[in-house]
Amino acid sequence: MAMERGCKSTGGEPHVLAVDDSSVDRAVIANVLRSSKYRVTAVDSGKRALELLGLERDVNMIITDYWMPEMTGYELLKRVKESSELKQIPVVIMSSENVPNRISRCLEEGAEDFLLKPIQPSDVSRLCSRFLR
Repeated sequence: MAMERGCKSTGGEPHVLAVDDSSVDRAVIANVLRSSKYRVTAVDSGKRALELLGLERDVNMIITDYWMPEMTGYELLKRVKESSELKQIPVVIMSSENVPNRISRCLEEGAEDFLLKPIQPSDVSRLCSRFLR
């Protein structure tokens, strides 16, 4: 039986994978998501995110920082969208830098949205109302 992916949860709270190399930003994102009733797994790199996605089959959305060492959020986005098993998972990129061509490139590659840090509760509710319809 195939596992359903996308922002619908298979019962209980939707599961969001938060990816950021900054421990402070990871904590902020996790707190905002948890306060909006999301189950959060936070990891510190794109590489770790891919490892976790290989093990966890119930991730409903990925929120990733754009600029990280080893693998950028853009590279993570590309890897997710190239995978037949993962490509249905909505990916949201976030950054503290408002760079229009970077934003356009991410959206063209398949990102659902591009958020500017710091992430606000209104960002989370807007995103997830779209995905949980």
